Formats: sequence, structure tokens, C-alpha cells
Amino acid sequence: MSKIQEKQSYVHFHGAPFKGKILMVASSPTISKQTGWPIGFWAAELTHPLRVFQEAGYEMELASTEGGKLEMDAYSNPNDSSGYSAHDVISLGYMQKPEFNEMLKNTRKLNSVNPSDFDAIFLVGGQGPMYTFRGNTNLEKLFVTFFELGKPSAAVCHATTLLLEAKKSNGELLVRGKTWTGFADAEEEFADQAVGMKIQPYRIEEEARKLKGTTFKVSSPFSSYAIQDGNLITGQQQNSGEAAAKLVVDLLNLKSKK
Repeated sequence: MSKIQEKQSYVHFHGAPFKGKILMVASSPTISKQTGWPIGFWAAELTHPLRVFQEAGYEMELASTEGGKLEMDAYSNPNDSSGYSAHDVISLGYMQKPEFNEMLKNTRKLNSVNPSDFDAIFLVGGQGPMYTFRGNTNLEKLFVTFFELGKPSAAVCHATTLLLEAKKSNGELLVRGKTWTGFADAEEEFADQAVGMKIQPYRIEEEARKLKGTTFKVSSPFSSYAIQDGNLITGQQQNSGEAAAKLVVDLLNLKSKK
């Protein structure tokens, strides 16, 4: 049986020499059919894990569902007039870096990625994945390839929608026999109430609990919570990116010692 680890604490790394390369995948820009808003990725779910990876000595490359320029969800932008993410100084710091902004302008397409070039994969959440990740057979195949190679395979927040349908090469759901997490129904309810409308076309927790042979767990709304089950790593929402990234680094460090 896989060893399951759960992380709910803040993690900080100090500088380290280069250790390897991690692929991060974010949603390309799209329009929500529910709200009509332009949507994409959630800033903290990219920047917070990115800091963990860089400070642990890993290089990161960013790919997206369509390649090219990315856009962050407005509510995740620390400079947005809503003030929703004004506290996110990590994202704000990265936004001042020319190299970070250049990276967002020119992301790789999924079909140009060779899994053998990377040590792990990390799927960035946001509102976009609800439309661009679920049912994306190219992304499912890529993620499953990393998983079946035994490489750390992580997803946070709404990016975990991919796991509702992703199947291994034997046709079995990847999450069968696994314990995992993702954006909770209680969090969706809070978000809907905050804006006065239903934001998402479906709810990940609700759909996950319909699946047979898998265990979906959530912690308190908007608390930092991540789970490792074997080489599958999942984080509950935007406050869980660092915890999930720490589990990725821990697993990579463990593998490097074998």
C-alpha cells in the first residue's frame, strides 16, 4: 500500500544547487461559459510552487494547453481592483521580474513536451482548467505518462479536474485506489455566495465522490492542505500550492537517494 502523506503547514526552502527540471502546466486563456469572464490560471498556484522549486534547486519550464501567452484570473492578481489577492506578495514579487513576465508570454504547447526531459509534472489550477483540462486527452496522456514512469505527478485546486477522467494505460482510472484532494464544495459555495452567482459548471468534490474505488478528502475551507499517495500529489486550493510543491521536492529528494 502506498504511503500517504498530508501537508498543512507553510514550507520555505533555502537556496540549493541545481537538481533537475520540473514541468508546470497552466491553462491557456478562455472564457467562462458560466460567468462570461475571461479566465486562465490562478497566480499563487504558479508563483508559490515556483518559489519552492527554485529555492530547492530545480529549474522550471512552463507549458500550457494551447501554448503562447497566458493570463491570470483577475481575482488572483494582487493588483486587481477587487483587492481579493492583495495579500499575495509572492505573486506581486514575481510580477516585477521581467523573466517571469516573459515566461508568461511564450509558453510551450503540450505536444512539444518530452516527459523524459523532466523529473516531475505540476498542474497549476485556476478557473481555466475547468474548461481546458477536463476532457483534454493530450494533457491526460502527458500526466499519465509521468505517473506511470514513477515521477512525481501533482495537481492543485481546479487542476485536479483532470483526475476525474484520466485513465492509466490499462484503462483504469488513475485515482483508483488513491487518496486525493481538490477544490471543495464548501469553497465553491463560498465563492458563489461572494459573487452572487454560480461560478463553475460543476464541482470537483461532488463529481469525485461519484467515482468508485477512490478516496477524496478535504480539509477546512481555504486552509493549506495537500496529499501524497505514492507519486500522486494533490493540493486542495490556492493556499495549498506550497504544501503540494514541498511534497514533490521531498519525493524527488527521496528518489535521488535510492
